[in-house]
Amino acid sequence: MDLHKYLLRIGFGGPAEPSLDVLRSLHTCHLLSVPFEDLTVHSGGRVQLELPLLYDKIVNRRRGGFCFENNGLFSWLLSTLGFQVTLLSGQVKNFITGCYGPPFDHLILMVTLEGRRWLCDVGFGPPGFSTPLSLETSGPQEQGHRVYRIRKDRDMHFLEWQQEENRGADGDWKEIYKFTLDPRCLEEYTEMCQYHQSSPWSIFFCKSFCTVLKPGGRITYIGHRLITTTFPCEGTGRELKTTTRELKDEEIPVILAEKFGIVLNSQLIPKDEAITPPPVVY
Repeated sequence: MDLHKYLLRIGFGGPAEPSLDVLRSLHTCHLLSVPFEDLTVHSGGRVQLELPLLYDKIVNRRRGGFCFENNGLFSWLLSTLGFQVTLLSGQVKNFITGCYGPPFDHLILMVTLEGRRWLCDVGFGPPGFSTPLSLETSGPQEQGHRVYRIRKDRDMHFLEWQQEENRGADGDWKEIYKFTLDPRCLEEYTEMCQYHQSSPWSIFFCKSFCTVLKPGGRITYIGHRLITTTFPCEGTGRELKTTTRELKDEEIPVILAEKFGIVLNSQLIPKDEAITPPPVVY
């Protein structure tokens, strides 16, 4: 790994010692620079979970990836900088069925720093968090227009969130994913990585998409749509706003280059199909 080149890729400047401030900055910089995307799946390629390949894709070719790629490579960066990193297995709650995916459905990270544990995730789209969340509390953790909490039930942890308008209300926390703190290794996610590239039960197979966090909002490409989201701003009265623009086939490569900095080596086949609900309840 060319550490300097990786830090330039995510726009991080300054000393990179293992501290909480640096961890927070690295996490946010990564989300603002590296898209969460599955375009390889829809342009004739296959994702392989080998760190040198992930580095070449994300840093040298300035692409993004899904959780196994973005968090897998981010863990390598953090470890190289001296952080104590543990890979964790997450199970995402299906928004169609309300059921959780199988183990290794999602790759997330735990960083232990000065005896305190932090949840990191640069491989999840909305409603993901922008800075690490503390694993030492079950109380609310506010980030911009959203509030998160990590609820513990025996050995299982549940990441949940609230919209700004629902803050303080009881019973309206929405579950995002669940996870244990058991240490994992990257090779254990290989089967689920292949599953997400080939299963009609997976969003990554059913939809070509690319999304990246921006200061004050988010830009998302799906199929033939470009969606721009502006976050609420406290004190200005500005509310959450979403606009959608329909795209023609020939516009998509231009949008990917201009909005996300992505130039594909092979032709993208836009896709936006309904996700088939999985038959298995986990």
